[in-house]
Amino acid sequence: MSTTAKAKKPDGNRSDTAAKMPPLKPVDKTPAPNADVGIPREKLREIESAAIELAGIAGAEITRAVGGLLAVRYKTAAKEDEWKDPVSEIDQKVERMIRERLAESFPKHDIIGEESTERPGKHDFIWAVDPIDGTANFVNGLPLFAASIGILHKGVPVVGAVWTSVSHALRAGVYHCTAGGKLRFDGADVTPKVNPDVKRRLVGVPVATVSDGLWETRKTGSAALECAMVAAGLLQAARFASPNIWDVAGGLALVFAGGGVAHRRVDKEWVEMTKFEATKENPDLRHWRGEIIIGERSAAAKMCEMQSSTS
Repeated sequence: MSTTAKAKKPDGNRSDTAAKMPPLKPVDKTPAPNADVGIPREKLREIESAAIELAGIAGAEITRAVGGLLAVRYKTAAKEDEWKDPVSEIDQKVERMIRERLAESFPKHDIIGEESTERPGKHDFIWAVDPIDGTANFVNGLPLFAASIGILHKGVPVVGAVWTSVSHALRAGVYHCTAGGKLRFDGADVTPKVNPDVKRRLVGVPVATVSDGLWETRKTGSAALECAMVAAGLLQAARFASPNIWDVAGGLALVFAGGGVAHRRVDKEWVEMTKFEATKENPDLRHWRGEIIIGERSAAAKMCEMQSSTS
C-alpha cells in the first residue's frame, strides 16, 4: 500500500481570498497590573455583580432618553456662546438612582460621583461613578457615550463596569471585570486580537500632534468609551489630557484586565500607574486629575516616548 498522502481538493465553499487571509494574533497578554489585590474573589464578584447591574440600568435609562427633549444645564459659561460641560436631567437621575441602590447594598462604601458631592463616609472601597461620560454627544444625539462605574480599593481599580453605546460586538452592552479576572462583555470573554496586515492602528487623543504620526488618530468625546475600546483591542492606545477620576476609574480596571497598562505624567516624566493617589495639595481623591496614557504595553510605551520627545 502506498504511503504517499493524497493532496486535498480545494474547498469549493472557500474563496482564494479567504484562504490567504492571515490569522488574527492575540495582543500581548503580559500579566496585568493589580492581578493580586488581596481581596477574596467572592467579595470582588459580589461587587462586580452589583456594578454590572447598575451599569446596565444606567444604559437602559440612557437608551430610553436618546432622541427626546431633555432639560440641559451647563456647568460653565463665561459668555453665552461659550457653553461648556453640559449636564442633562438623565445624568442626575442615573447618579441618584445608583446612589440609592448603593446605600442599600453597600451602605459603608464611599462614593465619588460627577454630579453630586455627597459622600457616605470614608472607606477603603470607593465607587467612582460617571452616569453619562460623553454628555455633549448624548444631548446632541451622537451615539458615542458611556456610563462608567469603577470601584477602587485603597486607590487601586479592582472592579470595572462600563456600559457603552457601541462595542466590538456592534451593539450596546457592559464591559466588566475584576482585578485578576478576565475582561468580559455582557458575560462573554473578550480576547483582544489584531490583524497583522493592519500597519497603522487607531489611537484616541484629545488633540492630534506630530508625535502621533505613527497612528491613525480619533477623538470620541468620551474617556470611558475610549478606555473600553482600548481594553477590547479596538484602539491600540489612548491619551487623556486631564480626566477626572470618575471618567477613567472603571476604564482603567478594564484596560488592566485586557492586558494593557497605564502611565501618568509626573512633571516631565511618564511613570507607570497602577492606582489613584491623593496629593498633599489635594488629599481627597475626588479632586484627582492627571494626564495619562493607556494602551497595549508596547504602544503605550511608544506614545510616552513620543510625547516626551516633543514636550
